[in-house]
Amino acid sequence: MVRQMRRWVAVLAGTLAAALLSLGTAGPATAAPKPAPAGVDITGPGLSEPLRLRPETQPAHVVAVIDQVNFIGRFGQPKGPKAADLGPKYTVVVLAGETPKQSYDLYPKAIGGPRIYRPAKQPDSRKIAAGWFLGRLSMSETLRTAGVPLERQFDTVSGGVGGGERVLPEDTLDPAKDIDEALGELQRLLLLNVAVMLTITVGLAGIALLIRRRTR
Repeated sequence: MVRQMRRWVAVLAGTLAAALLSLGTAGPATAAPKPAPAGVDITGPGLSEPLRLRPETQPAHVVAVIDQVNFIGRFGQPKGPKAADLGPKYTVVVLAGETPKQSYDLYPKAIGGPRIYRPAKQPDSRKIAAGWFLGRLSMSETLRTAGVPLERQFDTVSGGVGGGERVLPEDTLDPAKDIDEALGELQRLLLLNVAVMLTITVGLAGIALLIRRRTR
């Protein structure tokens, strides 16, 4: 009887371990479609045609320009500087592949520091509040390096105004997989594995207790 119970325990443990292994290594039934890479179009004074930046040819410039707008919050100031204090306006359109998603008006030469205006009407038709935001101090140099005809600034420091909520999806910058989504999947997988391990532990403890009672 004891041997039979031991065989039963071994078979059950092997079955549960195999189930745990399959759960831990199983991937999604269908792979998620690969997000389209981000791109940028810039229009404004001195540009006879849109300046088209694409990740295949200018990945560093694409990321640098998007970094000028991806830190701003959900709500900005309803009013900006006077029109005479804004200087030249450069419109930046962020694309996913070749599909326009978001649009921003950048004023790198505004008096008092660079400014960003986010219009309520966006290319992807999503609802968002219009508003004015302080831009990064590196805006002018970033645009100039990307190809916008602006005078070089030697006193520009790295970064500038930043922080707040991201308004650009992470997967437009990373064509692999969204970091938050990957962490969420990992967390769910770990919780599932923990639940299975607890089930195995409780089952083995119950069987061991049953064997002990029968052998007395």
